[in-house]
Amino acid sequence: MTLIRRSPCPADADPAHRTAVGVMDAAGPQVCDGMSVEVTLAVMAAARTVRLVVCDQDGQCTGLVTHAELAAVRDRSDYTDRVRLRDILGDHGSFASPVTTLAEAEHAMRTRRLGVLPVVDEQRSALGILALSR
Repeated sequence: MTLIRRSPCPADADPAHRTAVGVMDAAGPQVCDGMSVEVTLAVMAAARTVRLVVCDQDGQCTGLVTHAELAAVRDRSDYTDRVRLRDILGDHGSFASPVTTLAEAEHAMRTRRLGVLPVVDEQRSALGILALSR
C-alpha cells in the first residue's frame, strides 16, 4: 500500500521530504461525537461519503468513522439508538500534522493498520485526510 497522491508528483520529489499538506484530501463534512449512529449514517448518505471526521463540542478532531464501522455497530445484538459516536470511537486518536512527511504518515498508517489518517493543525482542527491505496 502507498499513499494516494491527488496531485502530480515531480519525478525528483522525495517522499521522505514531501509533507501531508501536499497530498491530503479535504476534510469534508464533520460530525459531532455526540451524534447517534443513525444520524451519522444519514449524514454520510446525504454527503455521499463513506467516512466522516468526528469532532468534540470544542471543534477538535477526535477521529474518523467509516460507514463499515457504523454498520457493524448497528448490526450488533446489543445496539440501541442511544449509541453515540464517542461511545464507539475506540483507537481513532491517530493524527498527522501538516508537516508530517509522507514516509512518516505511511509508516504510522501501516503500523496502526489505518486506511485513513486525519491531518490536524495545532488546535486539532481537521485540515484534511490522508488515505492509503490498496
